[in-house]
Amino acid sequence: MIGQQANVKKLIELDKKHFIHPTSSLKQQQENGPAVIFREGQGAVLTDINGKTYLDGMASLFNVNVGYGRVELAEAAKEQMAQLAYSSCFATYSNEPAIELAAKLAEMTPGNLNAVFFTSGGSESNDTAYKLVRHYWQLKGYPNKNKIISRKKAYHGVTVGSTSATGIPVFRSMTTALAPQFFHAETFSPESVQAIIEREGADTIAAFIAEPVQGASGVNIAPDGYFQEIRRICDEYNILFIADEVITGFGRTGKMFGCEHWGVTPDVMLLAKGITSGYFPLGAVVVTDKIHQDLIDLSEGVFPHGFTYSGHATGCTVALKNLEIIERENIVANSQRMGEELLKGLKALQLEFDIVGEVRALGLIGALEFVKDKLTNERFSTPLAPLVKEEAMNRGLILRDVAFPGDDTVIFAPPLIINKYEVEQMIAILRQSIIEVGRQLV
Repeated sequence: MIGQQANVKKLIELDKKHFIHPTSSLKQQQENGPAVIFREGQGAVLTDINGKTYLDGMASLFNVNVGYGRVELAEAAKEQMAQLAYSSCFATYSNEPAIELAAKLAEMTPGNLNAVFFTSGGSESNDTAYKLVRHYWQLKGYPNKNKIISRKKAYHGVTVGSTSATGIPVFRSMTTALAPQFFHAETFSPESVQAIIEREGADTIAAFIAEPVQGASGVNIAPDGYFQEIRRICDEYNILFIADEVITGFGRTGKMFGCEHWGVTPDVMLLAKGITSGYFPLGAVVVTDKIHQDLIDLSEGVFPHGFTYSGHATGCTVALKNLEIIERENIVANSQRMGEELLKGLKALQLEFDIVGEVRALGLIGALEFVKDKLTNERFSTPLAPLVKEEAMNRGLILRDVAFPGDDTVIFAPPLIINKYEVEQMIAILRQSIIEVGRQLV
């Protein structure tokens, strides 16, 4: 035991001294060390270095769709690494897993989305899409079509381009310079999109980009008719529609892809996260046959874009096995069923507690808001969501809080293999956490 305690202490000190954590409080890390050091995972449960278990209500970062501890994925990676871990895909070099995964994604994605460019993750997929659509319009003879319309509260990543598309102020204010020609419409207002188009001129707009469900800003679910109208506007003004399915892809919303809830097919679809369930860094940009053919017909020389790990053989192998598991185990259907259980539990909490405002879920991505007054939607001066998240963590449940100005929300996105008992556990721990935080208000 003494040796274990000494090892934990050593890891904490090494973490504080050498590890700059992403999207974390650096001061909090220095004062308290890492919040948790995880050692293993199985199903929907994580275990830390001290042996404490946690029900993971966030699938880590919306991405561990098939759950933890999938030996099949480890074995697939091992076999591929032993045969061909990696080889460059530049200069038309290729490998079997990349070819097979591209074909599989063409089969899975809706409509005529049939050609794939591989990246290492969601931010790279976003940046690739912005460059690609601008390059596309340049080839088509419209060099001025270079502006991208995103939305307020959107989250698209943290590279310079994806940060510029992101509409959440805290991410944009980190840097002193953003990429130009990005505009942000009101979140669920087609009229706001159209107003930007008419103000800037349709001949200057390359694309509109949106998440089918806004994840990082609080699980904002589009009303029916919104994306149908967006698709109509894009068609009318000759603008490409990019769907950022980095979070919503591969079953998160109870359908394979989020945009399928509204029956729309984008011109470009961005993928990552659930493509490998987090077992390997991988992303993809999928474009329609028309865009692909135009790129082929109009390009001269080399396509001037690529990442070292585009088409990574091991990553593509892991993705293929992961997608096989998703289909074989009917995980998308489980997401839909367990999502209904999650929403039922959230609605019960809404009825029980005066401080619980709007609740919402689509498949296994959901949210619960805290309010001081349900009738006026007045918020507490100090958000409750961080307190509830911390209390839930102490009780063995991992959630995420959204406490940007005007927001006071906890969000959920557990592994898609979660069962009814675990959903009920999640709701029960959340309930006790709300009760405990509520006592502090009295």
